[in-house]
Amino acid sequence: MAEYKIPQSEAEFDSNFAPKKPLMNDTEAHVESSRCLFCYDAPCVHACPTHIDIPLFIKQIHTGNIIGAAQTIYDANWLGSICGKVCPTSELCEGACVYNHQNIKPIDIGRLQNYATDKAIRTDAPLFAPAESNGKKVAVIGAGPAGIACASELRTMGYMVDVFEAKELPSGLGVHGTAPYKITNGEVLAEINYLQQSLGFNVHLGSPVTTAHHIAALEANYDAVFLGIGLGPTATLRIAGEEKRNVIGAVEFIETIRMRKHLILVPPRVVVLGGGNTALDAASESARMGAHKVTLAYRRSKEDMGGYAFEYKHAVGCGVDTIFNVTPLEILGNEKVTGVKFIRTDIRDGQRVKLEGTEFEIDCDMVIKATGQAKYPDLFNLIEGLKIDASHRVLVNENFQTSNPKFFAGGDAVNGGAEVVNAAYEGKMAAKGIHLSLMVGGDTNH
Repeated sequence: MAEYKIPQSEAEFDSNFAPKKPLMNDTEAHVESSRCLFCYDAPCVHACPTHIDIPLFIKQIHTGNIIGAAQTIYDANWLGSICGKVCPTSELCEGACVYNHQNIKPIDIGRLQNYATDKAIRTDAPLFAPAESNGKKVAVIGAGPAGIACASELRTMGYMVDVFEAKELPSGLGVHGTAPYKITNGEVLAEINYLQQSLGFNVHLGSPVTTAHHIAALEANYDAVFLGIGLGPTATLRIAGEEKRNVIGAVEFIETIRMRKHLILVPPRVVVLGGGNTALDAASESARMGAHKVTLAYRRSKEDMGGYAFEYKHAVGCGVDTIFNVTPLEILGNEKVTGVKFIRTDIRDGQRVKLEGTEFEIDCDMVIKATGQAKYPDLFNLIEGLKIDASHRVLVNENFQTSNPKFFAGGDAVNGGAEVVNAAYEGKMAAKGIHLSLMVGGDTNH
C-alpha cells in the first residue's frame, strides 16, 4: 500500500501524481502494435463510443505511418489525445479486446492512441483544415469536450464558430475535474490549441452565458446555438453542518488540486462521501497529497458502487480505507469540521433503511462531497420552448436538436454525466445535426 509525503514543491507533486498511462516511446509503440490481431469486425471498435477504426490505426503505427494513425483517430474523435489518456479503456476498447478471452493482456489501445496523436500535436501535423465559408455562424456555449468537438466538426463544414466559455481555461473537466495522474493541464491544452490553430474556431474565455439578454443576443446573431455546458457544482447533501469550513465538493477539490498543485495543504484526516469515479479520484488524490487517513464512505454496498472496479483498486492501492452501507447524518464541529456522524443501513424489502441504534462517528479534518453535480435549470428556463426531463437533462432528438429548433445540445447536459469520449461523440453528431438543419432549412424534430 502506497504512502505519500506531503508535496513541498511542484517536482514532488509531479512525483506523487506520476501518470497512470505514460507516453510510449517509439520502441514500445512498435512492439505493442505488433501484438494486434487486426480482427475482422473488431469488438474494440464497437466498444468505442466514437467508433475509431482501432485495428487500422494500430497497423499504421506498426508500419511507421504515425501521422496516418493520428488522422484515423481524429477522423472519428476530435479529442483523440485526451481520450487516449482519460478514457476508462479497460471498460471500453481494451475491455472488449479478444485477448481477454485467453487470459492474455489486452492491447494497450489507449497508450497507442495517445502515442500517435501526441506525435501529430508536437509536430503540428496538418491533418485537417476549415472548409470554405458557407456564410453561416454557430454559437457554442461551453468549451468542454462536447463544445470543442462540435466546433471542430462545424469548421470542417464551413461554419464560422464562436465558443463562449465561463472559465478562464477551455476543456471543461479536462483541466478542471480530472485527476492529475490521468492527464496534465499541458497535455489537455496542447490538443485544444492544436485544434483551434488548425481549424480556426474562436474561443471567448471568461464569457459566461447567464441571462435572457445573452440568450437573445445569441439567437439574433447566430444561425444555431449548441449547448455544451456540462454539469454544475457539487450537489448539496442537505444535512446539518454542511456549511462548515473544510467541507468541499469533490469536483471543486479536484479543480483546486489541478490549479494550485503543491500550494494546497490537505489535512491529515479526510472523509470522502460517495461511491462513484469522482469520489474515488478525490480519495486517491487526498492520499497522494499526503493525508494520513482517507476514508471513503458509501451509502450502498461495494457491489453497488458506481465507480469502476479498476478505480476502486487504484484508490485502495493509494492507501484509502472504505466503509459501505452507511449514510451521513451530520457533519460535526463548530465553525470547522471535526468529524462525520453516520448510521448504518441495510436493504429491507428492496428499500434502503437506516438501522436504529447503529450511529457512529469518524473523526476528520476535511469532508469531500462526491454526491453528484447539479444541473443548470435556471439557464435552460431562459430558452423559450426548451424541454428538459425530471432530472433536468436537456431533451434532444436523434440529431441532438432540442425542442427549440435553433438550439442543439450534447454531452453531460444531455446524458446526465458520462465519459469525455461520450461528450466528444455527441458534440460531433450535434454538428452534423446542425448542418442537416441549416442546409435543409429547418426543424429536424419532424
